[in-house]
Amino acid sequence: MSADQRRDQVLDAALIEFAQGGLAGTSTDAIAERAGISQPYLFRLFGTKREMFIAAASRCFDNIAEAFAVAADGLAGLDAMRAMGESYHGLIADRDNLLAQLQMYAACGDADIRDCARAGFRKLYNQVSAATGAGPAELALFFARGMLCNVATALQLDEVEEPWAQALRDPDPFCRE
Repeated sequence: MSADQRRDQVLDAALIEFAQGGLAGTSTDAIAERAGISQPYLFRLFGTKREMFIAAASRCFDNIAEAFAVAADGLAGLDAMRAMGESYHGLIADRDNLLAQLQMYAACGDADIRDCARAGFRKLYNQVSAATGAGPAELALFFARGMLCNVATALQLDEVEEPWAQALRDPDPFCRE
């Protein structure tokens, strides 16, 4: 297996582990064990745990960008926006992807992690803008709805049959039960 393939394998394992423990609470031993490699090899691939966390955070944004591109292919305007929203809902249904993303936001007290998150959001904003032709207000609403979907999914509001939970888990077509 090439170093790039091994690096991808480690990022898959890191994403799962960071989803549960965040940057501070995740051990590199756990990541190495999940990836099936030694801890020294882990550090040859990624100089530090923090660098690995940033790479995993970038992977989260890459996953979203790829899903958006596939969903919007051949579409424009509101149709593209709806398709991207639906594809995002599918991504966050995977709790590891969702929780890793939330752990990244929680770690934004670190300037480099914050820069990574900003760059990822910028990339997605520009992608959605180009695919839909939406203006700033529509784009802000699209991303706000996505964040509400994150919270509703993290709280597993689909399991709560109370009016407040129902309203928050399905505010519009971009979030669905």
